[in-house]
Amino acid sequence: MLNIVKNSPLVVLFSIFSCLFQLSIAASSQASTSTSTPEVEVVGNKFYFSNNGSQFLIRGIAYQQNTANDSTSSFQDPLADQASCQRDVKYFQALNTNVLRVYAVNSSLNHDACMKIFADAGIYIIADLSEPDISINRDSPEWNLDLYQRYTSVVDMFSNYTNVLGFFAGNEVTNNVSNTDASAFVKAAVRDMKKYISDQNYRKIPVGYSSNDDEETRVAIADYFSCGDLSEKADFFGINMYEWCGNSSFQASGYEERTEEYKNLTIPIFFSEYGCNADLPRRFTEIGTIFSSEMTDVWSGGIVYMYFQEANNYGLVSVDGTSVSTMADYQYYSSEINNISPTYAQSASASAEATQTLVCPVEAPTWMASENLPPTPDEDYCNCVAQSLKCVVADDVDSSKYGDLYGTVCAYVDCSDISANGTSGYYGKYSYCSDKDKLSYVLNAYYEKENENSSACNFSGSASINSSASSSSCSSNYTPTGNSNSNSNNGTSSDSNSSSSSSSTNSSSSTKKSSGSYTVKTISKTELLAITTIVTAFMCGISIVIFE
Repeated sequence: MLNIVKNSPLVVLFSIFSCLFQLSIAASSQASTSTSTPEVEVVGNKFYFSNNGSQFLIRGIAYQQNTANDSTSSFQDPLADQASCQRDVKYFQALNTNVLRVYAVNSSLNHDACMKIFADAGIYIIADLSEPDISINRDSPEWNLDLYQRYTSVVDMFSNYTNVLGFFAGNEVTNNVSNTDASAFVKAAVRDMKKYISDQNYRKIPVGYSSNDDEETRVAIADYFSCGDLSEKADFFGINMYEWCGNSSFQASGYEERTEEYKNLTIPIFFSEYGCNADLPRRFTEIGTIFSSEMTDVWSGGIVYMYFQEANNYGLVSVDGTSVSTMADYQYYSSEINNISPTYAQSASASAEATQTLVCPVEAPTWMASENLPPTPDEDYCNCVAQSLKCVVADDVDSSKYGDLYGTVCAYVDCSDISANGTSGYYGKYSYCSDKDKLSYVLNAYYEKENENSSACNFSGSASINSSASSSSCSSNYTPTGNSNSNSNNGTSSDSNSSSSSSSTNSSSSTKKSSGSYTVKTISKTELLAITTIVTAFMCGISIVIFE
């Protein structure tokens, strides 16, 4: 018999081994190892089962309520609701479903039960990494520390499930020619998540992008995400496609033209949403074509939008608590999806050309995203700099007021260090840090410019002296390249996306002025345009400046 004395080394050892044992059990229970969902890999422009090399075609359904285009920050995570997963899985199985798309997940919740339910049913998950309140904003894009931490938290949560098919780093972020620069920030997210997955020694989970079907950008954006260095290119490309309405055809719907446009893409492409509802009920006559030899050499199937019936009338079923009622769309979809007989390619037949990368699209009036991507957010550098600032934004200043403060202070100091421009490819060395820290950075620059006069760190109480500022030197692995468009003589930045909140909601347009100690001066039209651009970037708006 072993007698353990309190506070003895044996107690410590016992506690350590007990803890390790419990962690081992927890990790084992979290990992989904169902033989119904062998790992799927990307080879060239197709998905393949890793265990037998047979092509994997997506027969998917979008599965989430009130999320994809919701203007609120709240959402329901369907993969954390065991009762709902058990309720719905039989309907998915009846529809021969092998993929569910989920638009937002809560990384703090447990997903074991639902992931196992779907794994046992042979169903994979494609999860978006963003959530409604933490996503790349197309009007004022940035790839910052908050986004990086959100994305990696989702990767961490789902990395152990073998039935995760992939992650979307963005959904319709660029949606027309006016915001193609935003794609540079999404592609940076793709790059960093691929590296993070590798650095953590997780299995190789593909990371891709879901685009809209804008006629002016759809070819360039697909080329952009599949071009360049292998470490930066997306692993797959989805397109939300609603061209086939009612009883159409391969030729009349536009599917033939799209197939021709994407035939040379070197990564898998599929419909990340489809199912036009111009004619109800939807009869899904496109399904036979999507899974025919006319398309499967280029396309990898698709995800029908969507499972739940809501106000937009895209639902396959109507749900009321535990009760599920199938709709006419469900019956038509079932008839079509259960009647396909596609021919499957083998990974051994993939050509060497299919694994190569494309040349990136050249800059044009309809495509302005730089090949030079934003840097990877560096938390240590952000924290080091923040701790060294002597003048900082006051804690009680609401983030909706940041835009006004930026507009004021950036008229007097160079704000290029916090600026990010997806068109020019210039990203300031502090551009990826939090909005609060970036504002403190430029407030501190003004304070130092004014010889640390206490009145220069006031701005009507919006700024305050940081008495605990450290004097340590901060180093970063990133060195800005490209053109900052900064005028060193007057200290203004003409960057079009200097900084903004990563939130999908707009900031306040308050016109309150700061009363920091500064000298008023006349500014040029170029300077005025630069300041206006910075302010509106923070307020997620559009500015029009008319000069007479």
